[in-house]
Amino acid sequence: MNRMRELIDTLNKWAYEYYVLDNPSVSDREYDKLYDELKELEEQTGVTEFDSPTKRVGGEPVKSFGEHEHIERLYSLDKAVSYDELDAFFTRVKKAVAEPQYTVEYKFDGLTMCLTYDGGKFVRATTRGNGVKGEDVTAQCLTIKSFPLAIDYKGLLEVQGEAVIRLSVLENYNKTAKEQLKNARNAVAGAIRNLDPRVTAERKPDILFYNVNYMSEGFLPTQEEHFKFLSDNGFKVFPYLRLCKNEEEAKRAIEEIDLERKNLDVLTDGAVIKLNDCAARDTMGYTDKFPRWATAYKFEAEESVTRVKDVIWQVGRTGKLTPLALVEPVELAGATVKKATLYNYGDVLRKDVKIGSKVLIRRSNEVIPEILGAVEHAEGSVPVEKPAVCPYCKSAVEEVGANIFCPNKKCRPRVVGRLEHFAQKDAMDIEGFSEKTAEQLNEILGIEKCSQLYSLTAEQLKLLDGFKDKKISNLLKSIEKSKNVPQERFLFALGIDGVGKVAAKDLTKNFQSIEELSNASAEQLVQLENIGDITAEAIENWFKEPENAEELAALLSAGVNPQRKAKTVVGAIFAGEYVVLTGTLNRYKRSEAQSIIEKNGGECQSAVTAKTTLVIAGEAAGSKLEKAKKLGIKIIDETAFENMLN
Repeated sequence: MNRMRELIDTLNKWAYEYYVLDNPSVSDREYDKLYDELKELEEQTGVTEFDSPTKRVGGEPVKSFGEHEHIERLYSLDKAVSYDELDAFFTRVKKAVAEPQYTVEYKFDGLTMCLTYDGGKFVRATTRGNGVKGEDVTAQCLTIKSFPLAIDYKGLLEVQGEAVIRLSVLENYNKTAKEQLKNARNAVAGAIRNLDPRVTAERKPDILFYNVNYMSEGFLPTQEEHFKFLSDNGFKVFPYLRLCKNEEEAKRAIEEIDLERKNLDVLTDGAVIKLNDCAARDTMGYTDKFPRWATAYKFEAEESVTRVKDVIWQVGRTGKLTPLALVEPVELAGATVKKATLYNYGDVLRKDVKIGSKVLIRRSNEVIPEILGAVEHAEGSVPVEKPAVCPYCKSAVEEVGANIFCPNKKCRPRVVGRLEHFAQKDAMDIEGFSEKTAEQLNEILGIEKCSQLYSLTAEQLKLLDGFKDKKISNLLKSIEKSKNVPQERFLFALGIDGVGKVAAKDLTKNFQSIEELSNASAEQLVQLENIGDITAEAIENWFKEPENAEELAALLSAGVNPQRKAKTVVGAIFAGEYVVLTGTLNRYKRSEAQSIIEKNGGECQSAVTAKTTLVIAGEAAGSKLEKAKKLGIKIIDETAFENMLN
């Protein structure tokens, strides 16, 4: 066994030198010789240590990816595509922090990964998913050799990195592959999210680490310390991190990255700017989607010239007609683009777009194909006609400001869009409901209103193509389940102009019921943090319209029950308290404790900030407890928490 330990330590050291440091100290032949000896010893003894390099070979395919909830949420980053937007970010930071310093690093274009360690041992690897839960891809990740199976840190730990496939590796793979991989981003996503770990191993992905997402013991005060911690524990980090004392230095670092990125062997599409001071980050906090203390500066997107074959008009759920250009296929940033957006008829005229003409097209931020303008008109170029009638129902269109609308609420694309929006995950969350389902319900069953979904029967659904007993049963169960819905999701599902997820939460927070909201004036609504003039007017008008009031009544009569968290009651145990739970509680699940706090007037937070008023610390409480002590926040243990309840 001593020899086995010696072999494992030696092979892991050599692998670290090769895969992390890019500085091998032995030949492949010498590595293979010791590897074979270790493998033979493991077969003889029947013992394989947790950090043995033999565990990194792709195993048998898994049946499906399990779901795993991250200890701390993994946020995505807000984006800036101009220096004006970047300056707005700097302004927000300086309002919260007197003399901020920033770090600037590369933004790699791959798949975000979260690795968990406990007691110094690798436990699992997951994708970012929705930030709260991701897919367990441990079997796939074990084939990657740029991270350690054992580390010096012995607490519970989550580290974050970007899985990438180097451009040279992709090029070599495509030389012999039966199916060519178009770009490194898709290649790495397909490698990690493949049920067969052997496919992952064949594509040879890497992980570049950049963040400690959670640690149960200790606290890293700066982004520089994050990088040092990762490097000291054997994780592969990209050797570029600039500490910038002001905005000008940060911009110079961004320009340096923009210049050098074209020489890299890794796909990168921008630079990441972060507030260096982690304690100051807590003061700034988070929005629903992003940390307020970081942003990604996206470099100018790839552009190309192509020809417009046609322009069609699409109708959305609000009735707005949007021009869509059909173009000759062109490769942009590794994707084949066949369509490009135009915003309205004024945009068509302003950009001088004609059918048959050559246009400059761009994948804006490498996501949305967009036409920038005409480059050259051909002899047969034809102007795009302004529609006088809806292309679907032939109703005479109406112009409102810069946009054109179909006024017919029964127009099929409007109905389908309305039903699909109502059923989506962030709204009523009706599983198994797709755009095709909405189309069939409208075309075959004449469903036009969302309230009609709650009177559907199995006999009706049998008339739809592809609907068998199991699918029908699942859909009806999901429709029934959707009746008990949080009020903010119900408001979003109604499809009121301008009311997205953030505005819906703001409305729910400030109005006790849908009835109370329906009586609110635009003047009252515009006082809310996330409601502007246009949205306030749209909300007031929506509730005043008789047809909408009728539909709302029909939904409530069908049993839809929008539920709102209890409003803070003065005198309740946790009234006015902003509470953070940290560590392990013995007598309560964390979700149970959160529910108790919220029912008793408190508001739970995921991180300790300057707004936090109370921290409940269980066993093995880590960095949150340390932050609370530094900020002088009241801290109690589980016994004190239980005494408060009693």
